[in-house]
Amino acid sequence: MVNLMVTIGRHPRCRTVPVSFAVVKADSPYNMLIGRPTLNALRAVYSTYHLSFKFPTPEGVAEVSSDVGAARECYLATIQAAVGPQPPPRSEEKRPAVLSIDCIDPHKAGEPSRLEPGDEVEQVVLDEAKPDRVVQVGAGLPSPLKEEVISLIKDHRDIFAWSADEVVGVPPELMTHQLNVNPQARPVRQKRRHFGPERSKAISDEVDKLLPAKMIHEVQYPTWLSNPVMVRKDTGGWRMCVDYTDLNKACPKDCYPLPRIDTLVDSAMGYEILCFLDAFKGYHQIGMSEEDQEKTAFYTDRGVYCYTTMPFGLKNAGATYQRLINRLFKNQIGRNVEAYVDDILVKSLATSSFLLDLREVFGVLRDSRMKLNPKKCVFGVTSGKFLGYLVSHRGIEANPDKVKAIQDMSPPRNLREVQRLNGRLAALNRFLSQSAEKALPFFKVLKKSDQFAWTEKCQSAFDQLKQYLHHLPTLASPRPEEKLYLYLSAADEAVSAVLIRDEGTQVPIYYVSRALRGPETRYTQVEKLVLGLVHAARRLKPYFLAHPISVRTDQPVRQILVRPEASGRLTKWAVELGEYDLSYEPRTAIKAQALADFLAELTFTEGPESTSALAEVSSSPQWTLYVDGSSNGEGSGAGLLLEGPQGEVCSYALRFGFPATNNEAEYEALIAGLQLARRLGAQQVHVRSDSQLVVCQVLGEYEAKDETMQRYLSKVHQLTAYFKSFEIQRIPPSQNKRADALSRLASTSFSDLNKTVLVEVLNEPGYVEEVACPVHSEDNWMTPIILFLSQGTLPEDRAEARKIQRKAARHALRDGELYKRSYLGPWLRCVTPETGRHILHEIHEGLCGAHVGQRMLAKKTMLLGYFWPSLRQDAQDLVLGCPSCQVHAPEHHQPSNFMVPITSPWPFEQWGTDIIGPFPKAVGGYTFLVTAVDYFTKWVEAEPLRTISGLAIQKFFWKCIVCRFGIPQIIISDNGRQFAENPFKTWCENLGIKQHFTSVGHPQANGQAENFNQTLLHGLKTRLHRVGSSWVEELPSVLWSYRTTPRSATQETPFSLTYGAEAVIPAEILTPSPRLAAYAAEVNDEERLLDLDLVEERRDLASAQIASYKNTLAHYYNARVRHRRFRPGDLVLRKNSVSRAEPQGKLCPKWEGPYRVVESDPKGYCKLSYRDGSLVPRSWHAENLRLYYA
Repeated sequence: MVNLMVTIGRHPRCRTVPVSFAVVKADSPYNMLIGRPTLNALRAVYSTYHLSFKFPTPEGVAEVSSDVGAARECYLATIQAAVGPQPPPRSEEKRPAVLSIDCIDPHKAGEPSRLEPGDEVEQVVLDEAKPDRVVQVGAGLPSPLKEEVISLIKDHRDIFAWSADEVVGVPPELMTHQLNVNPQARPVRQKRRHFGPERSKAISDEVDKLLPAKMIHEVQYPTWLSNPVMVRKDTGGWRMCVDYTDLNKACPKDCYPLPRIDTLVDSAMGYEILCFLDAFKGYHQIGMSEEDQEKTAFYTDRGVYCYTTMPFGLKNAGATYQRLINRLFKNQIGRNVEAYVDDILVKSLATSSFLLDLREVFGVLRDSRMKLNPKKCVFGVTSGKFLGYLVSHRGIEANPDKVKAIQDMSPPRNLREVQRLNGRLAALNRFLSQSAEKALPFFKVLKKSDQFAWTEKCQSAFDQLKQYLHHLPTLASPRPEEKLYLYLSAADEAVSAVLIRDEGTQVPIYYVSRALRGPETRYTQVEKLVLGLVHAARRLKPYFLAHPISVRTDQPVRQILVRPEASGRLTKWAVELGEYDLSYEPRTAIKAQALADFLAELTFTEGPESTSALAEVSSSPQWTLYVDGSSNGEGSGAGLLLEGPQGEVCSYALRFGFPATNNEAEYEALIAGLQLARRLGAQQVHVRSDSQLVVCQVLGEYEAKDETMQRYLSKVHQLTAYFKSFEIQRIPPSQNKRADALSRLASTSFSDLNKTVLVEVLNEPGYVEEVACPVHSEDNWMTPIILFLSQGTLPEDRAEARKIQRKAARHALRDGELYKRSYLGPWLRCVTPETGRHILHEIHEGLCGAHVGQRMLAKKTMLLGYFWPSLRQDAQDLVLGCPSCQVHAPEHHQPSNFMVPITSPWPFEQWGTDIIGPFPKAVGGYTFLVTAVDYFTKWVEAEPLRTISGLAIQKFFWKCIVCRFGIPQIIISDNGRQFAENPFKTWCENLGIKQHFTSVGHPQANGQAENFNQTLLHGLKTRLHRVGSSWVEELPSVLWSYRTTPRSATQETPFSLTYGAEAVIPAEILTPSPRLAAYAAEVNDEERLLDLDLVEERRDLASAQIASYKNTLAHYYNARVRHRRFRPGDLVLRKNSVSRAEPQGKLCPKWEGPYRVVESDPKGYCKLSYRDGSLVPRSWHAENLRLYYA
């Protein structure tokens, strides 16, 4: 018998009772059986149906529940032991039936557990009067430091809260949560749900806590109403949330960004001391906006309540809380604080700064009135769980709870359990090398959704996974701007990568893996590696953006990405990878033990197609070149044999038409052989020659002192740069007999050569081209890209280097020329801007040019196969400056300036006048009509004229305007001579009348007169009935109709605003109107005098109506304005249809000029001058001008 004190339950709801154990030796799946004496001591009530029992504790009722799956396993094991072996289960449950004790406890006897906490903590009482108020402090802290930490915590005990009524909340001006409910959303009152006694009591207890703390209050007639939702806590208690599903649908998403978990975890690693903080009811410390409080209403058995603070369950609550945390710790985040919503970590690099960091955090919390939960805060430890990871100064480790969750799993029995297994694996992907490869059997099980089949392969993968989880690596985090290294791996059905640091010791930072889908499994090996690189770049984008990455691989990944003939898929990947600072270097051995299981890059067998494709892009088959030269009295020549990778042989003979020594002939043979290999597309060339001088000079062992030898050697080095691999080897003459025979025959006679041998006669040495035509090219925009593609050279400036890499992703070298892939399809030859401008000029106005527009010119240039960075701008400059394009450009019809309404403050102060005609000659010889309209009352006057002259206009204004309505202040007219010259001009000056003239071709400036002219002409035409000779007789009737019709601008008739009353018209005589029916002669005079007294008010109302009407017109007009501003000194063209300076016709120019702007005002009026400096008569409006580009 063994007597032990046993604690049952979870703190604080637990009890400790003495239990007597009888230890027996028996094979049983149970570790311990609890009997009735223990249950009686606990006063427990148990239910076999629910597999749980409850018992009272000082803190409330505690409940102990069993695991249903484990209970079922133990029951089956007991039955199996009693009745013996059974037939195999159905295919749905193909697994071992007996569960041993080892399956329950994954740790063998004596094996250290990975699930032990990193640090021990001790409880520290903050208030001796209240011993239950404790906090947790790391037990491993040095004694002096621990005492200072405890003292600091006690000094700031006001930042802790032990109950809801101690929470005061952050100030509203600091943070308030607003719902921003869509006003068009219909409020929803959810149907009430009913809960069992236990949950109802938990809801009531929560209300009792929140109500005194003023976090909720009772509400009546809410528009939105929701149900509470009870969630079980880890401690066994209940957390009350509210189902705000309908309310959340009506709220827009707050796009405030949450931090990246990977970045936060990396930032928390490597610190000596850590503190883990948790706010007390963190969400409830943020107040709700007053207008949104009632929308959070929820049901309870005691009534309907709403939150005054931010509750759990709201759509944007997390974003609001993160915004608060970022605002509070804006000066500390990244330095000594990391925070993800309500998880706050305080970090210190050394013990010397720990107290300062903690004091700074406490000060911020005290100033913001935020309270911490002392039960969940831990101070002064070296490691701990943060955002699902175990962080410490050593590195980043997997969460032991997540590892244990997989290690404790039984083999899955259905699809749901396989899904649960994959979900748990996803939480550990960062630590799992080749995670996709390890999980492939599980993925395949899920694909067969119609049936479940747990195969032996799945079981083997499951067992290997559990074994692997015992040895998960500790990960590192990179230093700022540190160079990182990436290893790639490709398998039949998965690609993987590992990002590492390498400072003598290789330490992993992140593992990534991806299963291949469909056609991806048929990619060549190199394409799979590129896909793995792309996936790593997407998954680890923060690392790729912040660090230079060196890809260690023994495959030609960089070469395949810059090939011009690469597929569209590879080109798209190349563009995507061009954003990052990537470099490539040969793969080295993985030195770290933690990386030893990372698969090699060549781990699968290629099919025939893949093998050929791989040979094309990566293997670069070797070509062997045999060369020899000969010189004698009859002449000189060379022979060469080029052997291909399949054994094919090309024989080639050269005869020189110039004298050459034996060494020069050897060089000529080598140069000709390299040129032939290059034309045949060879990438790896192995040269074999029996000339010791040539071989040693090429290898750099001998110095080329002779000038001719230097030229030959330079040419050879120039040619070898085109090959990925070049080797040269000296062989004895006995191994070079075939090339020697060709050279000797070529130097003697052609008749002795076999007809299959190719013969060429060289009339000058191979280096002559280089000497005669040296190329001296200056650096241009292509130079850094060519250097990167050909040599891998990048500028020292990191930003410029990344820019070059991004650009190079869409470029390729071919035969020494740079090409760029276009989205239109063809590869574009890259040229300098100077060459490009010549190309544009020829396309635009050359023999086949048609002066196309700038965009079409750029497109046509690219379709022809040319590119340079300033192509669009150069095309724009060329078209804008083309004289022919400018004078034949289309006329613009949009207004160029805002409307400036012309107003008159009082009747008859401002008149607009114009001439209409010629009309058909009427009785009296009248052919023209002069009109005038008052800008305020809209009163109009018109008189027929025989001829247009200034004297006739003067007589009209004297008789019809001045003698009837007085001398006006302003007369607005066009630039006609009858208005702008004597005698009318002098007459206006003598009477003090100001003349305003409209610009040429801009009648809108006298819009009132133009509008009346249209109305007058319409009235005359409708009354004449095609009898054109009586228009003079119909003129008074049309004028009378206009004067007695209400105008839109004033809503009054011109007659009433002029005389104070409405005129009597013939229609009122035929059928008496109400005012004629009520006519009383005895009071008529009095009423007329009253009308005159009230006319002032009528005119004031009309003035306001005019202003409103013109504002409406201006708003509509200004919406179509496209500003054209001219400054003094600008060259402009005039609209030829207005100036008529050039002939009119279909093939004539639409613009003429240029002229220089002398003056310009904001309203768009310009004064111009000719090229000789003399002024152009009259002003011109911007609508009739166009900027000229010289």
